[in-house]
Amino acid sequence: MSLPRVVEIDRSGTPAEDFVELTYDGRMMRRKRVRSASGTVFLVDLPETASLRDGEAFVLPDGTRIAVRAAQEQLLRIVGADLIRIAWHIGNRHCPCQIEAGYLLIRNDPVIAAMVRQIGGQVSPFRSTFDPEGGAYGHGRTLPHAH
Repeated sequence: MSLPRVVEIDRSGTPAEDFVELTYDGRMMRRKRVRSASGTVFLVDLPETASLRDGEAFVLPDGTRIAVRAAQEQLLRIVGADLIRIAWHIGNRHCPCQIEAGYLLIRNDPVIAAMVRQIGGQVSPFRSTFDPEGGAYGHGRTLPHAH
């Protein structure tokens, strides 16, 4: 038996019949077998790798829409008097960072946490969805590059 094949992502935010809950890493895909909350199994087979956002949806061949929900993840919440400087250092290390009013969120990384503390930031565990800033050129992700 072949699986329904998804080749299209609906980015309109229109309500869907079902959902899948995916972490930040899980929302980056091109080809993957996926199971929805209700048990529907399908194959994502996109023409290129896509960064999926909360509220977007997979469109099955029969028109069924399965929404993407961002899963809760263990993150680090960063605060400090010089948050702009801290954000610059995080970005300089190509570390995905979600920028909020008064704080930053990063993945749980002890090396980055130590660096942040060293430059005056306060770091605490924080559980939330993770939707960091994308790249400066319209890409959904900031990916590392060689220097």
